[in-house]
Amino acid sequence: MLTSDAVPLGQSALLVIDVQESFTVRPRWARRANHALEANVSALVDAYRAAGLPIFYFLHTDGDAEFAIDSPHVRLMDFLSPRPGEPVMLKDTRNCFTSTTLQAKLVGLGVRRLAITGIQLEQCCETTARVAADLGYAVDFVVDATDTFPIANTDVPGEELGVDAIIERTIYALRRRFARIVSTSTLVGELSVLANAQPAVEEIAA
Repeated sequence: MLTSDAVPLGQSALLVIDVQESFTVRPRWARRANHALEANVSALVDAYRAAGLPIFYFLHTDGDAEFAIDSPHVRLMDFLSPRPGEPVMLKDTRNCFTSTTLQAKLVGLGVRRLAITGIQLEQCCETTARVAADLGYAVDFVVDATDTFPIANTDVPGEELGVDAIIERTIYALRRRFARIVSTSTLVGELSVLANAQPAVEEIAA
């Protein structure tokens, strides 16, 4: 595994995975784990922009009505406003690589490190982290910039795995195997140092 301390933060890109309206129209949205998702993802977007680093957004599509490719809900949540040069990519796989051109774009940009955020923690976010690590990327898994929901046991009616257990198990599975587990505040702080170390535009022009 290539670790984050082996790859400069200046070679990082931010992945905002499936932060889309499709989730908000389902009843389980009321039971989501992380009500700080919007604030934390926004803070990371701002920090990556300030550091001049790439940002990619993803929208998931599948056979469920809210995620159908022609559904009006397959769009980013209103708090996200991609700028020119920040791609929004459609995918129909759990990971962000297999059904998109993400890998080619990262290679073209010289990206070797990825910050993972979005929905759902243990599905598309975790799967993307695992695939990214296997492809040779260092991974920062920003756990408090992800969200998830209780998982029903389809074999035992009425039984479910709660969000605290899901978060704990995901962290244990990923930590030092596929990713560095990091908080939004820590990564924003690191990005701030990087941004402040860059020469100002007027200095470059001079």
